[in-house]
Amino acid sequence: MGHDFCSKMKRCCLYFVIGFLLVGYSVFAEAALINFNRDIRPIFSENCFSCHGFDSKKRKAKLRLDIPGAKAVVPGDVLNSEVWQRIVCEDADHVMPPP
Repeated sequence: MGHDFCSKMKRCCLYFVIGFLLVGYSVFAEAALINFNRDIRPIFSENCFSCHGFDSKKRKAKLRLDIPGAKAVVPGDVLNSEVWQRIVCEDADHVMPPP
């Protein structure tokens, strides 16, 4: 189980969590309200904020995921969510998180 396997497992888990948040949000919105700060921010904090967060000295990309209205996540619309498109992308130059 090398680094490549761990990277693939991490990406697989990230697919599941983000997919559930994007699709599940519309399906389960009335049953269990999703709160960005409670449910989504911790996932982004662990996987995305180092490059897409508030620290301008560490930020490696223009896209910010720590502020509302970033347009990266379209609740209930996976196909129009930049986050999902980047996670499932197979192009090493565009996939997130990077290999």
